[in-house]
Amino acid sequence: MAARDDAKKVRKQVTPEGGFFNFFKGLVAEFKRITWPSKEDLKKVTISVIAFCGVYVIIVGVIDFGFNSLVKTILK
Repeated sequence: MAARDDAKKVRKQVTPEGGFFNFFKGLVAEFKRITWPSKEDLKKVTISVIAFCGVYVIIVGVIDFGFNSLVKTILK
């Protein structure tokens, strides 16, 4: 008897309020509230991200080269 009551409680917890279709209705409503950037803003942000990544790669490469040279010098 107790196992049946536990199973009923689990079923009630698994099914969310509103159901499956209301989730997608809410999702569509949230997408309508998004303010999308203009093409110009998107281009500027994309260029700045790519430039930052390039600078980051160069800095990490220089540090890696320096540590590699340092270790080779120490172990020589």
